[in-house]
Amino acid sequence: MNDHPDLSDSPEPSPSIPAAGSNFATVLRDSADHSAPQAFSFSGRGSEYFRIWIVNLLLSVVTLGIYSAWAKVRRLRYFYDNTSVAGASFDYHGNPIAILKGRILAVVLLVAYHVAGSINILLGFIAALALMLASPWLIWRSLQFKLYNTSYRGIRFGFRGSFGGAFKNFLLWPVIAGISVGLLMPMAAQRFKRFQHNEARFGATHFSFHGSVGAFYLAFAAGIGGWIAGSVLIVIGFGGVAMFQSMQSGAGSIAAFGLMILALYAWSFLIIPLWLTLLQNLVWNNTRLGEHRFESRMRWGRTAIILLTNVLGIAFTLGLFTPFAQIRMMRYRIESVTLLPAGSLDDFIASSESPGSATGEGLGDLLDFDLSM
Repeated sequence: MNDHPDLSDSPEPSPSIPAAGSNFATVLRDSADHSAPQAFSFSGRGSEYFRIWIVNLLLSVVTLGIYSAWAKVRRLRYFYDNTSVAGASFDYHGNPIAILKGRILAVVLLVAYHVAGSINILLGFIAALALMLASPWLIWRSLQFKLYNTSYRGIRFGFRGSFGGAFKNFLLWPVIAGISVGLLMPMAAQRFKRFQHNEARFGATHFSFHGSVGAFYLAFAAGIGGWIAGSVLIVIGFGGVAMFQSMQSGAGSIAAFGLMILALYAWSFLIIPLWLTLLQNLVWNNTRLGEHRFESRMRWGRTAIILLTNVLGIAFTLGLFTPFAQIRMMRYRIESVTLLPAGSLDDFIASSESPGSATGEGLGDLLDFDLSM
């Protein structure tokens, strides 16, 4: 839980004598200023989360995965409870029984798909097509479940949309992007995020997304385009060295090839944090909640250092550093975001939303994709 001081127990300064080191008029003006930026904060600690992580892991293994639903609820409650903005933290209300039922159904669907494929190729193709056509519904219901079970200051989030919108943005656009050999991938990503954020709500207040297709193309060009361009230059450069070394000795060409592989890995480790940074900043700098705006200031260099040291820590500790790595990255991503209020944050009204389906949430975990905003 967050350790917030209990203001009700704090002694109040005399109304006739301002508190030491403060100006009473300034205090009154600041209390009435609802437009002051509100930075997100994360108070989770690696050592604290390690205990949750290791217990979740052991119990999930012992129960053959059954406890994983409770493990997910414990994990999300910890992260939500330690994430705060404007003096209040978030809450997660997911029911582990509902999540377990969703996961059981998801496992049944995946097993049926594999069995159908082993019996007959045509039957396997039909099962794969059915799963693909069902995926927009599963994603849509997963978003409803995740947001409905998230609250802030006692008001729940929600996600509406429609199956038609989910089908178009979660299946049709990705298929079109694949047919275009990736050329329309930035547009598909923009449509995905626009639908996801435009249909989200906090109480009765709508989120909205204003990121342009051009901005996504620039981000993709810097990320994927930069990786491809750098990789080509590395291959050409070390390829020329390898050809020269092969004329001298075979050992020299092998060494040049090994260095080329290392250079490609190093370049990838530099591009991945750039990609994460560009996408988070692009998405949140173009997201609004009513008239309230958000600002994300992730930095490529800082992201790269955290990612690299996390990978090294996990490798050298045989995975035991994983919870510390998750906390470090989560803290940086959350604390890079600031809420820019356009007015009071006390004016939100609760709204009744559909609780969604834990089936989509369960299948999302099994396929390991994250639909968080």
